[in-house]
Amino acid sequence: MQKIGLIREWKQPADKRVALTPEQCSIFMKQFPNIELVVEESPDRTFSTKEYESAGVAVTADVSDCDILIGIKEVPIEKLIPNKTYFFFSHTIKAQAYNRNLLWAILQKNITLIDYEPITWKEGGRILGFGKWAGVVGAYNAFLTWGKKTKKYTLPAAYQTNDYQQSMKDLSALDLGKVRVVFTGNGRVAEGVREVLEGMKIRECSPQEFISQPPRGAYFTQLTSWDLYHRKDGGVWDVNHFYAHHDAYCCEFDNFLAHTDILINGMYWEEDMPALFSKEDTQSSNFSIQVIADITCDVEGSVPITIEATDIYKPTFGWSRSRQVREDAFGEDTIDVMAVTNLPTEMPRNSSTEFGSLFLKHIAPLIADGDRDGILHRATITKFGKLTPEFSYLQDFVDGQ
Repeated sequence: MQKIGLIREWKQPADKRVALTPEQCSIFMKQFPNIELVVEESPDRTFSTKEYESAGVAVTADVSDCDILIGIKEVPIEKLIPNKTYFFFSHTIKAQAYNRNLLWAILQKNITLIDYEPITWKEGGRILGFGKWAGVVGAYNAFLTWGKKTKKYTLPAAYQTNDYQQSMKDLSALDLGKVRVVFTGNGRVAEGVREVLEGMKIRECSPQEFISQPPRGAYFTQLTSWDLYHRKDGGVWDVNHFYAHHDAYCCEFDNFLAHTDILINGMYWEEDMPALFSKEDTQSSNFSIQVIADITCDVEGSVPITIEATDIYKPTFGWSRSRQVREDAFGEDTIDVMAVTNLPTEMPRNSSTEFGSLFLKHIAPLIADGDRDGILHRATITKFGKLTPEFSYLQDFVDGQ
């Protein structure tokens, strides 16, 4: 009988999310009686040991006898068990330097690694992810930060409430005055941001209206790559051309700098894409942005003053407009940046429930009954101590070249 373990999140600060909730584990065991499912003890996860045991799931301190180990964040090298199959977000497929040693260790330990990020449908499109909840919490944190910045109101941290409905109730009660909000992107993150803004009953306007009409209350606009980037040669916008030739485009976000109070950044970004603005731009009297919720958190990326990532307990730092350096947040001279890397863990019950439902519906049957469409095969980064052909491009990265 195959045995699966839902593992503890060891990476610090501790992540509270899970791949399957207690109720979903119970459903899993009924649907797949030929698979044994256990949960590793954890003092941190949002669902308690008692909740899992009440759902009929065995909780154990030792998962070394499991065949498959399922987590969320990267597993620390010293916690990796050799010769196992792991599911988690490894953050290695873009050759992220900070995880090179992790990928090297996975290969040395003969681990089969299936990464959630490249788990896609045959025709494309990711199956699993927490993007929507990053957007939800990122938008919430934008207004939490705005309240601290303006001293007009206070909100509890999202992780303290740990309840989407209550958080939306708190947001909806705010008097925001004439605040002007821009959010970027058009993926799952943007979906979550929009859900919050619409739930708050903030008025939406077009990008053109946003910069041409004086505010009559709180309002927002969404900027996609089509709105932000234009061809230097004046040619017609084409999304395929844009993604193939970033260097042929310029960013026109400068049109919005004087009209924006809060920027919620959820756009996809690569290193050869122009940034939204420069560090030097923040010195200008034309730069009106006071709060930035950088959900994408590409350090010195699309938001160049995102000079570091933050965590949920210290989510915000300040960027001094005059001195052009990092400072403590909420000063008179600062633009305040929220750049938390694991936002969905602030609403771990909601985000885990949605992730787990997708895992249970689409991934669990592939584990139990076979990967007929190659969905797991395409997401397998390592096997038998080697990179799989789909990810062989990472060999130079592993070798440190």
